Amino acid sequence: MPSIEGYTDYKRREYCHAIDCPVQLLLDQEEQGSQKHELLRSICKDNCLHSCHEFHIWLNQQGFVIVKPA
Repeated sequence: MPSIEGYTDYKRREYCHAIDCPVQLLLDQEEQGSQKHELLRSICKDNCLHSCHEFHIWLNQQGFVIVKPA
């Protein structure tokens, strides 16, 4: 999806880094694609420590807007 002119796109894992997620901190120490990295990714993917509601609140506090193409 192309960026909207005048807006900044959310960067992958921006929320995770901003809240100092302990799993993200461990993930950052591992080589991408390694077995340990993939194990840590599965924690994020299947058992995130935070809720969608927390993420949504953070997005609003940071001024992000959620848009959908017409």
